[in-house]
Amino acid sequence: MSLGYLFPGIGTMFDQTPLIAISRIVLILLGILLVYLGKKGTLEPLIMIPMGFGMAAINAGVLFLPDNDGGQKIGTIFLDPLLTDAGELVDIMQIDWLQPIYTLTFSNGLIACLVFMGIGAISDIGNVMKFPFTSMLIALFAEFGSIATFPIATAMGLDPGAAAAISVVGGADGPMVLFTSLMLAREYFVPITIVAYLYLSLCYGGYPYLCKLLIPKELRGQVMKTSNKMEIKPFEKIIFCVIACTILCLLFPVAAPLFLSFFLGNAIKESGVLSYIKLLEEVFLYTATFFLGLLLGVLCEASTLLKPEILILLVLGILALLLSGIGGIIGGYIVYFMNRKQFNVTIGIAGVSCVPSTAKVAQKAAKAANKRVVILHYAMGASICGVITSAIITGLYVTMLK
Repeated sequence: MSLGYLFPGIGTMFDQTPLIAISRIVLILLGILLVYLGKKGTLEPLIMIPMGFGMAAINAGVLFLPDNDGGQKIGTIFLDPLLTDAGELVDIMQIDWLQPIYTLTFSNGLIACLVFMGIGAISDIGNVMKFPFTSMLIALFAEFGSIATFPIATAMGLDPGAAAAISVVGGADGPMVLFTSLMLAREYFVPITIVAYLYLSLCYGGYPYLCKLLIPKELRGQVMKTSNKMEIKPFEKIIFCVIACTILCLLFPVAAPLFLSFFLGNAIKESGVLSYIKLLEEVFLYTATFFLGLLLGVLCEASTLLKPEILILLVLGILALLLSGIGGIIGGYIVYFMNRKQFNVTIGIAGVSCVPSTAKVAQKAAKAANKRVVILHYAMGASICGVITSAIITGLYVTMLK
């Protein structure tokens, strides 16, 4: 027996094309880097640490497997994202250890709904109810990338379904991208999802520089007056959640699972039922986020990613997020002038709905300019509205193109 078969992780590299072998090595190193950046806090650790481990392991753990013709093929025993035949799927679910989780939670959108329940449970809808016009206006402008990228994507050769799926990356809402690609571009589901979550984690590191570039320091450091608006009672928040959920489900039934998940999570938070709150926050959210990161890393196999359309998706994904960030800041400027310059423009970046990351980015950027600035409650209102507007955009795309 040769050393290549004794140590197949290394041996398979000599049986693959040089491009795939080199890409495997690069992705292993990238996985290690993501773990480091996650631990350091440069990128979101909840996604990056499991994703980095998965990326390194999937590209290292390649081996020789028997195929149906009695020969052998090169693959892994993690999961097969492209398997669709029901009989083969039942067989492979007994072999590939992550296949049941992928098939039963990831590839049908369930994991996106679980994440949305958890996000709802940690969000305060009261910030939206206190500042509804400001929050919604900023959130609408922050969908600029989700809308403007679509014609660019179709001009670059993508079909309308794939163009919509990659455009939704501009909303910076991972579950929405997951859901849209499943509904409209299943053949691009794996690369679009990977591109989306890689870039969404970069929002936390990149958007502060966009704020510094587009917003002068004196505007970033502007202190806002303390709001005199009455505190919204939990009962009022629950009523708002159930009415908003019902109306949005009526208008966009294709996105009803996402609306239900988010508003139900928020209503449970406001109900004060501690057992349910702990279930959503500590079990659903963190379990779903952990497996989401791990599965994303495992999907980053070199042979899966080395497709010509990946480069197009990479360019369009970063363009969508850039345009959305710019759109959100433009919305912040509009509110600034509408409020007679008594508004902190930095709140605009929070309209991009990566809850709560973009709200924290806004607060961090403002505080770097002036330590006395507290805008987090305004930013959370815009960010939560961003979740709603991105779900609406998703519903519109799926309804029109499905």
